[in-house]
Amino acid sequence: MTTRRSVPLSFFRRPAAAVANDLVGMTLVRVRKEGTRRFVIVETEAYEGIHDFASHSSHERTARTEVMFGPPGRLYVYRVYGLHWMLNVVTGETDEGAAVLIRGVDGISGPGRVAERLEVEASPNARPANRATGLWFEFGFTATAGVECVPRIGVDYAGPCWAQEKLRFKLINNHTPARKEK
Repeated sequence: MTTRRSVPLSFFRRPAAAVANDLVGMTLVRVRKEGTRRFVIVETEAYEGIHDFASHSSHERTARTEVMFGPPGRLYVYRVYGLHWMLNVVTGETDEGAAVLIRGVDGISGPGRVAERLEVEASPNARPANRATGLWFEFGFTATAGVECVPRIGVDYAGPCWAQEKLRFKLINNHTPARKEK
């Protein structure tokens, strides 16, 4: 029997890019009435705080973004375009405003699809990523040698510097169907 170790909240008290890279290959766990499901994380995207113009925290501090300024390891869940929930985890130090978006898990590509499949909605927002919340991370295999670092998707509004910054981390040789990109 394999012992599963939860990632401690202290793991997230590091720069967003380091956390985003290291989450690739780890396991995202979701508990629902039907049981516990585990998914290997295959793609993440880092948002480095108030100086990162692609980050929600770079705009004014609002009720929605307040969680990004809280302790690391908290979940930041929000709705985009009124349609899809997005699952993020807060990183860095308190008041930094940094987070990592979960873009893909094994078999599921796209952050909206990930949240839908994991049945993530507003309730875990601002709660710690742990067993009590029913949504947490576990150590998986180390994928550092097999992680590709590329520019983020859909952040052209952030200007050429931030739009081209290589802050998206993808598992190399992943068999998850790729999202059609321009």
